Amino acid sequence: MSRLAQGLRFTVDLVVPVAAYYLLRLLGSSVYAALLVSTLISAASALVQLVQSRHLDGLATYMTVMLLGSLVIALISGSEQFLLAKGAVLTGVTGIWFIASIWLAKRPLAYLFSRPLIEGRLGWPGDWDGMWSRAPAFRRMWQVSSAIWGVGLLVDAGVRVWMSYSLPPDSVPALGQVLYGVTTVVLIVISNAWYFACGIHRRSSPLYLGSPGGPPLPEQAGQRVAS
Repeated sequence: MSRLAQGLRFTVDLVVPVAAYYLLRLLGSSVYAALLVSTLISAASALVQLVQSRHLDGLATYMTVMLLGSLVIALISGSEQFLLAKGAVLTGVTGIWFIASIWLAKRPLAYLFSRPLIEGRLGWPGDWDGMWSRAPAFRRMWQVSSAIWGVGLLVDAGVRVWMSYSLPPDSVPALGQVLYGVTTVVLIVISNAWYFACGIHRRSSPLYLGSPGGPPLPEQAGQRVAS
């Protein structure tokens, strides 16, 4: 599936359930029933994706897990507020996942999500595996980026809990979708500012240690001095 097609599918996954919620409320459905139906619509889309696709990349896997997780929460909860806050549970878990991946995974989650999208594109280098093995600065850049996303998602989760228990129920679904967009844009801007500050677009940066046109490895520098 192309990136454009994935983007359109994810947009539909976000918009259609919310539209269904407000339509059901307009027809007189209770808040809980409308939330449950909108969650079932999201989960059905995720299940169709699982059946149709033999391979899910990191982004698609994340979206599928989020949608199926929403269904699980919907089925075990009898509270309108908790069901409204299901997004907080999922984004909070994702934030913890980003932070934990810094130490528990071979590559931080920010690296894994970004690589299919930008490796070798938009002025980014193409040899990420080589840079990871050679350049500590490259590894540190992605570790900090994962921490940025983790903290940002935890803040997002906190805002969702506040909205779910403080605002009128019918305002929360729409505001929750708006918050997804705001959080994503803010974190993309902050993380890209961090990449720029690290020197991802400067071949002289320590990120390119040992790469063609980049700073030499310590042993290479020693050989040059000796010669």
